[in-house]
Amino acid sequence: MSNSFAEFHLRTSISSGAGARSLLPKMIQGLGGKRAILITDKGIVQAGVAAQIIDLFGNSQETVELVGVFDEIEQDAKAENITKAVRVAKELRADALIALGGGSVLDAVKGIKWMLHKGYDNTEEVLHTSIREFPPEAQPMDIPHVAIPTTAGTGAEVSPMAVIYNEKLGVKVVVRTPYLNADMAILDPELTVGLPPKITAFTGMDALTHAIEGYFSTTATPFTDCYALYSAQLIAENLPIVVKEGSNVEARGNMLMASAMAITAFGFGNNGVPVHNMAHVFGAKFRIPHGLANAVLLPNVMAALPALYLPKIKRFAEALGIENLSADPQECLTKVIEFIRDLRQQVGLSDTFAEFNLDSDILQYIVEEVQSDSASGKFLIPADIIIKVTEEVAGFIPSKVNP
Repeated sequence: MSNSFAEFHLRTSISSGAGARSLLPKMIQGLGGKRAILITDKGIVQAGVAAQIIDLFGNSQETVELVGVFDEIEQDAKAENITKAVRVAKELRADALIALGGGSVLDAVKGIKWMLHKGYDNTEEVLHTSIREFPPEAQPMDIPHVAIPTTAGTGAEVSPMAVIYNEKLGVKVVVRTPYLNADMAILDPELTVGLPPKITAFTGMDALTHAIEGYFSTTATPFTDCYALYSAQLIAENLPIVVKEGSNVEARGNMLMASAMAITAFGFGNNGVPVHNMAHVFGAKFRIPHGLANAVLLPNVMAALPALYLPKIKRFAEALGIENLSADPQECLTKVIEFIRDLRQQVGLSDTFAEFNLDSDILQYIVEEVQSDSASGKFLIPADIIIKVTEEVAGFIPSKVNP
């Protein structure tokens, strides 16, 4: 690592373990909240998971009231969903936010908190480009905020950033400020046991991608490395188990903790994240779920950009549990890529985007889109690499011939 300036903080207080959700009313009360709104999505409501949270307030001895449930968050934390939720929260005079769901819900609630804190109304007008704030501009947001993930993938419950989709512009923007993450997070594996195998798989691969991109970042530090390496080990050991045995609470708990650790490595390394860079574009343009985009792109991007991974590859290969490693970094990289492909196949995910029916027209604009995405930062993927990886993963449909 270099000795240049680095930032690292863990603001979110984490409570983990089966049944940890029972602490929620006391948490809200302790944070000074009296009128909480639960923000989630329709799938969480239909699966009966939201009811497990709502029920905590009916029997609560605390002075906290659940004043409403907003369940209209959609995939990719759409700006229009955030705008509507802000309006509803104000109408209900809610003074505390509960986020229950996967990455889209958790990021949306961070967006809602930021909008309320700033006094903004229209998300699409405000978030047309990525925003990064530092103190003194960044100030604590005096809005009690508890996040409860129902997937083990994004780690969004503890990260100080939110990816929000501005559908009017067709772009994903990133809001990053030190006080954006939840005050408290509840990692309760019982709330994740009903997650379908495919979503379990690609959210787990998202977490692995966070660990990898955090570890191989050019701004990684010993702080981020320890989180990246151990989260990768936990994912390698537990992801096949949770996909096969969805009700394995211990493995589900390990995945939740791995997810929170992996995003911590990613969030404070976060320089040179080519997989996420490309995944943002595929997600925004073709509505491919973020974790699935990462799962498909990950081994191909690593194979196409070996120089980024070779200096630290051996220790990462050891963390994954790969044995009989060569002293040659290129051979270690090959083994790691093989491991990732095998893991992806083992958990039942595709190696291309064929199911999304992408057209070869994408090649005309993909380079510009990827290189202008906010995640390109200080690491611009060369045009020929972008084209190469796109051709490998796209699974193009044959050109339609007019009759």
